Amino acid sequence: MSDITVRAVHAEDFAQWRVLYRGYADFYEVEQTEEAAATVWAWVTDPGHEVSALVAEDAAGRLVGLAHYRPFSRPLSATVGCFLDDLFVAPEHRGSGAADRLLGALRELAAARGWSVVRWITADDNHRARSKYDQVATRTMWVTYDMAPGL
Repeated sequence: MSDITVRAVHAEDFAQWRVLYRGYADFYEVEQTEEAAATVWAWVTDPGHEVSALVAEDAAGRLVGLAHYRPFSRPLSATVGCFLDDLFVAPEHRGSGAADRLLGALRELAAARGWSVVRWITADDNHRARSKYDQVATRTMWVTYDMAPGL
């Protein structure tokens, strides 16, 4: 059995969370400033903000994974769902059960809050993650688009 546990992020987790979040940004080749990371940290540690975070930690108390999530309204079904924005497990801890534990905790949290779905997107070429996701969720037919704001 895995020695990985999942819990809500704590204020004292910043340094370890930052290492993980930097790894996540690097994985997706996204430049992330310290200012942007500080903004996200402020969000996930503010109980009044919509974005929350879970972390996976090993038996020694080291953070090995993170999940950022938020509720979203689903007008067509008149329900609220959970959107998983970011899921990352440190490369050296992949296969440890951390991803399973984080996804399982989100499933339980969604059930406890009466949310109708846990939804996320991933890169088409993220084959390892997609293999895991195919085990725990149903791939949808939806295609994602991004439109820049402005006139």
